[in-house]
Amino acid sequence: MHHEFRWTLSLAIARSLRLSTAHSPPEVSRMSLEEPEPSTHGDVGVTEDGLDYAALEALIGDSVIGRESHVNADGFVVRPDDVQAVLGTLKSEAGFDFCSCVTAQEYQDRYESIYHLKKYDDPTQEVSIVVPSPRDDPHNQTATPVHQTAAWHEREAYDLVGIEYDEHPDLRRILLPETWQGHPLSRDYNQDKPQIVTLREHANPLQEDARSASDPDTMFVNIGPHHPATHGVLHVKTTLDGEQIADIEPDIGYLHRCEEQMCQQSTYRHQIMPYPDRWDYVSAGILNEWAYARAAEDLADIEVPEYAQVIRTMSAELCRIAAHALAMGTFALDVFGDFTAVFQYAFRDREVVQNILEDLTGQRLMFNYMRLGGVAWDLPEPREEFFEKVRDFLDELPHKLEEYHDLVTGNEIFQMRCVDTGVLSPEKAKEYGCTGPVARGSGVDYDLRRDDPYGYYDELDWSVITEDGCDNFSRVLVRLREIEESARIIEQCTDLLEEWPEDDREIQANVPRTLRPDPDKEIYRAVEGAKGELGIYIRSDGTDKPARFKIRSPCFSNLHSLAEMSQGEYVPDMIASLGSLDIVLGEVDR
Repeated sequence: MHHEFRWTLSLAIARSLRLSTAHSPPEVSRMSLEEPEPSTHGDVGVTEDGLDYAALEALIGDSVIGRESHVNADGFVVRPDDVQAVLGTLKSEAGFDFCSCVTAQEYQDRYESIYHLKKYDDPTQEVSIVVPSPRDDPHNQTATPVHQTAAWHEREAYDLVGIEYDEHPDLRRILLPETWQGHPLSRDYNQDKPQIVTLREHANPLQEDARSASDPDTMFVNIGPHHPATHGVLHVKTTLDGEQIADIEPDIGYLHRCEEQMCQQSTYRHQIMPYPDRWDYVSAGILNEWAYARAAEDLADIEVPEYAQVIRTMSAELCRIAAHALAMGTFALDVFGDFTAVFQYAFRDREVVQNILEDLTGQRLMFNYMRLGGVAWDLPEPREEFFEKVRDFLDELPHKLEEYHDLVTGNEIFQMRCVDTGVLSPEKAKEYGCTGPVARGSGVDYDLRRDDPYGYYDELDWSVITEDGCDNFSRVLVRLREIEESARIIEQCTDLLEEWPEDDREIQANVPRTLRPDPDKEIYRAVEGAKGELGIYIRSDGTDKPARFKIRSPCFSNLHSLAEMSQGEYVPDMIASLGSLDIVLGEVDR
């Protein structure tokens, strides 16, 4: 039986209307199978059959010095001093308004930066801008004036690979200490040499800095790195003007493990898959695994059986519910300081999902369930008991969501803390490369499950959830409503799996024991993780291990927007905004 999940936000919306006229009842988003709305950007290079890369090449003209063919998109090689002109032209005239990732790497004869460009209106329209630079002086022009999100991406590229970015507003290390010696992903980096990191002398607390010299009323405050409201080891350097925030700087890197390097030292077929579970390690392991699986399978031309795709889709949405439940519980803890009610309710419901996932995968967090070409094994036996457990969870979910709306979204204290705080406009969300509930809470209608379909999503009936409030309250509503949509997807997958003919239950494709993709084959692929777009770039060198493995973390770009959201607000508002981003530092730092 198809369960209609009731939406019980009337009380919350009514109360929020009394608190602020900025909120109106959310509109129902279009179904996943409907055509996206027409783009408001330029349509240079767009044809009925896809992108006309020749037209795009003509658009950026003499800046192009070469052209490459990647699996996901063509790449234009441009001069290092033309980056801003090329990206600006593609953004304003061709509509490439989303810089999803910046990949830096070193070859034997050169360094290279790749700007992976997409469109928020249609992420299947992709183009790569490849910027080579010489080995003896690796540098190119920064992309920050065109795409604000590039500021952090380029700092990471400088930190780990060693490429300098001219005119960058703040080019310094971001994941490693300022005093670190060398660049860990460069070819000449000696991993066996002991790292001697000198400690800087303590600065004079009475010494004037740039901010205090111009405004003596400002005060510098450290929030974290060990603070109960930072969702991990995060240091927020905060400058206060009176009681309001004049400037903040998230200081990340305390959990950096160089996951990319570990993946580059592992084989495609067997050794990489356990690592993704450890990026967003709280509940989203299967979503992380799918990001790697999708990139590697497309790189190696592996077609996943339909039955395995249904299992993947169901298990991924179970992870999404668990992740959103955890986000809800920890956010309420940040805002209410309430450990006994909302936090425990959220963990109660998450525990039910974790039990189902444990039955399916054998693990509670580090699932390691996906395999290239499918999944590790079929549903647990007896299947009827597994289906019954899933359906019992789905039957109880509407009542549990009502409890959340009564306890959280309908709570006046919660509304006062969240309505009109942490405001992030759609334009700013795009500038910072925000995705997932953070972007959809700002009205950005972007979801890779619908816009760049994979798995079994395009065969199912579900909706993409957006809210137009652009504040902390809207981001909470998006996650709660997405739980309902995930439940719809799980129910449809359960119906399909229950009726699937026994003889056609193929869980894995025939994949060679050792995978060796063609040399210099490159791909960027992404999935809709619990936090947003989780992307993987892989370059093959013809061996059984990647030559370059780059992780595009949604939390990384989402956290970058915290300063924009917190400007002019109070410290408690910043704590609420940070909680609304639902970051996991293991994925931010990788």
